[in-house]
Amino acid sequence: MRDGVGLAADIYLPLSAGAHPVVLLRTPYLRTTAEIAATGAFWARSGYVFVAVDVRGRGDSEGEFRPYRAEGEDGFDAIEWCGAQSFSTGAVGTIGASYSGKIQWQAALQKPPHLRAMVSVVPPSDAHVESPTGAPSPMSLCWLHLVSGRLNQNLDLVDWEKVYWHLPLASMDQELGAKNGRWQASCAPSTPGPSPTDYQRRMDELDLPALHISGWYDDEQIGTPLNYRLMSQRAASERGRNSQRLLIGPWGHRVNQQKLGTVDFGPSAVIELDDIMRQFFDRHLKGTPEDGWAKPVRIFMIGDGWREIDQWPPSDMTTQPLYLTCTHGANSRLGDGQLSPTLPAGSGEDHYLANPLDPVPFLTEALSHQIGGADDYRVVEERQDLLVYTSAKLSEPVDLLGPVRVVVHVACNVRDLDVMAKLLDVFPDGRAERVVDGMVRGRYRHGMGPQSLLEAGSEIELDIDLWNVGRRFAPGHAVRLEIASSAHPKYPRNLHTGGDLAQETADQAIVAEVRLLHGPDHPSRILLPVVRGRL
Repeated sequence: MRDGVGLAADIYLPLSAGAHPVVLLRTPYLRTTAEIAATGAFWARSGYVFVAVDVRGRGDSEGEFRPYRAEGEDGFDAIEWCGAQSFSTGAVGTIGASYSGKIQWQAALQKPPHLRAMVSVVPPSDAHVESPTGAPSPMSLCWLHLVSGRLNQNLDLVDWEKVYWHLPLASMDQELGAKNGRWQASCAPSTPGPSPTDYQRRMDELDLPALHISGWYDDEQIGTPLNYRLMSQRAASERGRNSQRLLIGPWGHRVNQQKLGTVDFGPSAVIELDDIMRQFFDRHLKGTPEDGWAKPVRIFMIGDGWREIDQWPPSDMTTQPLYLTCTHGANSRLGDGQLSPTLPAGSGEDHYLANPLDPVPFLTEALSHQIGGADDYRVVEERQDLLVYTSAKLSEPVDLLGPVRVVVHVACNVRDLDVMAKLLDVFPDGRAERVVDGMVRGRYRHGMGPQSLLEAGSEIELDIDLWNVGRRFAPGHAVRLEIASSAHPKYPRNLHTGGDLAQETADQAIVAEVRLLHGPDHPSRILLPVVRGRL
């Protein structure tokens, strides 16, 4: 690297002599795994040189690992090194998932001359896009612990559920038996805003073909369609805008899997993903005339299978509201909360108590490898601190494809409040399967800038981003919306004091009295992206 630090690399060469395009992977998860070795063999057989690199401070690489901080410059240097070698034609493409997906964007912004294309899989977004809370997710400590040394830590030695219950947030790492400096830094007081590691706000600086890959149940899903849309609309040239490709399957954070938890999406869920990436690089690194795509967007519509569309969001998408209403009360799935396609004539409101010391659970495995999935929330929906609104059963298939939003009108007795919203598919047997969800923290309802605490008793409107959906709701099914004020441990608990989010202790927690208003004067609603049928 430019500062003299050496990064360790394994190089996989084709058997044929001469120069070849290079595919570069930089990873914090150790370059010597069996999976990466198989990936290297695939690219070598396909006529590419494959280079796998341990990022700075991880594995056999020198230096200190500071997540994302040096990845732009190190990426530039690694790309240019690959492009200048005798085995290289000078055309370099980058690949990688998760951390390795985001750092490609950071490197691309450095404008390395040899970089020709990239395949970014399940990349994290800019700061606070995925978790707009102003504080780190408890589950992010799991990842920080994994990469806290040069080699991966054994996560199975930790009681993670006990860790996630610890308060205050800033000392949660004590449950590990040792301080984690990066966790401590993430809990330090600050004003949320742009980060030096951000890349999405700078997409208009790039002019680069990119293949964007994610899954509907990727816990960082929001970034992939956003990156595709930004690049296809704002890339610096028409060529750059037209060379974007988007692929979303019925997957979690680990893509190209048939099953997620207990849900089986069928054999068609697994595709020849390596060949799709190879064809993309053949076009942009070898100059073949086609990349194998008839249309720029391929998505798996859960319940219907694969389809290709012209753009994201789809041009034929219609935003349809379903309004929240009830007669007696929407508390739990045993209440009478309804989703209505017409605005109710009468006003109403629902009430619940939000206790931070008894939060509404978010169903997930304890490790941060996959946060949530297509889980059945029937048992959770028996709680009284959760509002449930359900549509009439569908008489025809309804296809939802695009972004989902919820707008709610609420009032409470505290200075800060979280509102979580979750879209579910209710099956004829009663299964309530999570589709997408999102949240807003009251103090950041105007954005992740200066805080704006609530005035106790005042009514406010909250606009909640539930990310994106691609799903067919079958006849006999129903659409359901849950509203709550916690989702533990996915999001850090709000103790409702309006104080320091990371330093508050359990004895400071306040039970919030929440009112959700609906009707003509307060049209609380979910906004669904319908491309077929009508709700």
